[in-house]
Amino acid sequence: MDMTRRRFLTAGSVAALSMAAFSACAGRAMSAPSDTTFAVTHTDAEWRKMLTAAQYSVLRDAGTEDPYSSPLNHEHRRGVFDCAGCAQHLFSSDTKFHSGTGWPSFWKALDNAVVERPDTSFGMARTEVLCSRCGSHLGHVFDDGPQPTGLRYCMNGVAMSFTAL
Repeated sequence: MDMTRRRFLTAGSVAALSMAAFSACAGRAMSAPSDTTFAVTHTDAEWRKMLTAAQYSVLRDAGTEDPYSSPLNHEHRRGVFDCAGCAQHLFSSDTKFHSGTGWPSFWKALDNAVVERPDTSFGMARTEVLCSRCGSHLGHVFDDGPQPTGLRYCMNGVAMSFTAL
C-alpha cells in the first residue's frame, strides 16, 4: 500500500511540475543549436502532420510525458529503441535498466546516435539529449546511473519506438 501511495504522490507531483513547465513553454519551438545541422529536416507543418500531438510536444517542443505512462517502460525484449521522428537507432535493449523514475532509462546511447547540449531551463542545470539525425528532443542524461558508465539517459517513451530483434 505504501508503494502505491508513494508512486501516486510522486506521479502527481511530477505531472503537476510537467504541466507547469509545459504551460511556461507553450508555443516555444524546439530549436537546434545554431552550429548544428541535421540530416533530416522538416517544416513545422510537416512535423505536425507526421507526429501525434504527444510526440510533437516532446520531440519538437521539448515537453515531457507523464511518468509511468509509456509502454516502453515494460519492454524487455531484445532489440533497439528508435527515434519516433526519423527512425534512427538510439539505444540497445542491452543498456536499458529500471531506474524507478517512470521513464525508460539507459546507461549508454548507441555510437553517434545522440547529441547533448546544456539545458538551464526552469532554473535547473541539466543535459538535454537530442537525436543526432533529426534534432528531436528525447529527454535528459544524468550522472546517477549504473556502471559501467554511471549515466542515466532518462528518455521519453513517446519519443521512441521499439524494434525487436
